[in-house]
Amino acid sequence: MRWHICSSKATSSPDTNVWYGLLTTRMGLAATRFSIAHGGSWGRLLLVVQLAVLVCGLPARSSNSDVPNAVQVAGDEPITPIPQPPAADPLKVKLGEQLFNDPQLSRDGTRACVACHDTRTNGAKPPASKLAQDGPESAFDALTVFNATLNFRLNWEGNFRTLESHTLSSLESPGGLQSPVNDTVTKLAADARTRSEFLVAYGHNPDPPSLLDAITVYERSLLTPGSRFDLWLAGDTTALSAQELAGYQLFKSYGCVSCHQGVNVGGNLFERQGVFHPLVARKPELVRVPSLRNVATTPPYFHDGSAPTLEEAVRRMAFAQLNRTMPDRDIAAVAAFLGTLTGNYHGHRIGDAP
Repeated sequence: MRWHICSSKATSSPDTNVWYGLLTTRMGLAATRFSIAHGGSWGRLLLVVQLAVLVCGLPARSSNSDVPNAVQVAGDEPITPIPQPPAADPLKVKLGEQLFNDPQLSRDGTRACVACHDTRTNGAKPPASKLAQDGPESAFDALTVFNATLNFRLNWEGNFRTLESHTLSSLESPGGLQSPVNDTVTKLAADARTRSEFLVAYGHNPDPPSLLDAITVYERSLLTPGSRFDLWLAGDTTALSAQELAGYQLFKSYGCVSCHQGVNVGGNLFERQGVFHPLVARKPELVRVPSLRNVATTPPYFHDGSAPTLEEAVRRMAFAQLNRTMPDRDIAAVAAFLGTLTGNYHGHRIGDAP
């Protein structure tokens, strides 16, 4: 792999923060792969990256929130807008939504998928909520189901590659709805209304493939385009405030963008929690980087839910992952930027009750 560290773009660009963000994105991906292969060497590689940036004469990080509101070009940014939901059969989407809210999917008929992924608000729930009266407490903070289809792996541990496999596990696992898929199908087939809706959408009675397909077709519709940041990427220079723009520049110049980039502002690689200092007390150490889309609406933070506010999460991430003590002014600016990543679903801003 060839890395062109020092280049004419590095020395002549009017916005070195953009270049640094792109550099750290590429380097961060390589560093993560290096970390997985070589264990605890990530911190040393990160220091090499920072040294290379300094040698090129670029600021490795900034503690100045008064970043100029430079004109940005969306094509040069390491983050891309959320697309519109894919085309889908509306009958299957409607059926999938009904199933997502149907307590018949649980073993004892008391819980539905929406119990931990409330699409009426933020698509998530607080950690350690029980899915059944005698079920185990969850070891992980519930991730939002909004934009989940844009992640390259699912769950904090990234142990599912498809929505179908994740949905099947959620139905059957002891930590999920605890209902074997064949038992669930039997219950749905005994319900005249549900059976009729499967006949209309699929042309036959409920079966495991159509059950999983309906739910995942619905989940793929749960995209949240139209955030203020996406409007800014599309060319609306009035979409962000001066503080929010400054926060975005800091997000790039500190190096946060090396793990949180792409369409989902994360969700596309694994990372070790606690590169320089401990971040959370509970394992696992290696997790799939969470998406930051709609992050301002989904407290608490981290897989153990130990950070109650977005500002606390930013502060701890800077120290643990970047070995930096971030000034309060910078924390406020970065948190303000993260607030611009909140999108819309069915005409309502995520987090606002419809």
